[in-house]
Parts: sequence; structure tokens; C-alpha cells
Amino acid sequence: MQSEFTPNHPGVSTDVAATRWLAVGSLLGLIVLSLAWELWLAPLRPGGSWLALKALPLAWPLAGLLKRRMYTYRWVSLLVWLYFTEGVVRAWSDPAPGNWLAAIEILLCLLLFTACALHVRLRLAAAKARSSTPAADPT
Repeated sequence: MQSEFTPNHPGVSTDVAATRWLAVGSLLGLIVLSLAWELWLAPLRPGGSWLALKALPLAWPLAGLLKRRMYTYRWVSLLVWLYFTEGVVRAWSDPAPGNWLAAIEILLCLLLFTACALHVRLRLAAAKARSSTPAADPT
């Protein structure tokens, strides 16, 4: 872990900030991919499908990630496996270009999981380091 801190959020290491932005970016990527896939790029039915609604559960945790809520990072790292599973199934069964879009979904899911897991791990390690550091003696 680096000892540098981000200028706009004192006390937050650059590693934690990087994992936060990777998580937010990959989540936004999944939302955009889900909508574009099911409405324009390769919908199940011509003209789009109701499967585009799968983007709604992804929009819900966005505020929690932006507000750095640890609980949100934890449950998003579990939720993402549903989308990963869909990506694997559709990569195997859909014709092109759906299978390529599914491969992108798999990649974004892996990025999101990794970012969330690292974010939680780094924040817990930083909190443990802060609590084990003795306070300066005022005398």
C-alpha cells in the first residue's frame, strides 16, 4: 500500500482511490453494456427486449460506491456473479455479436469483483494499521 494520499480526500490512499474508480467505472460499463446490448446491439428480439431491465439492479449500488460505503462494496462483489454467470452462458450459446458482448460482460464483471475485493481489503488493512499505531504522547 502506498503512503501517498489523494489531494481531495485526505486519509485515502491512492490505491484505495484507484480501486474505487475501477469499481465505479466497471459498474458504469456494465450498465451501459446491458442497455446497449439489449436495446440496440444484439437484442433477443428486433427492436429491443425487456431484458434491458437487468441494468436496473446495477444502477442501485452506484451511489453507495461513490459514497465509499464499505457494505456496498461487499454486496456488489457478490451480486456481480449473477451477471458473470449470464455472460458465460450467453458467450457459449449466443451467436455473434452477442457472444462478443457476453465476453465483454465477463471481463467487466471480473474487473468489478477484483476492484471491490481489493477496495475492501485495502480499507480494512488501512483501518487496522491506524488502530495499531500508538498515538503521540502529549507530554
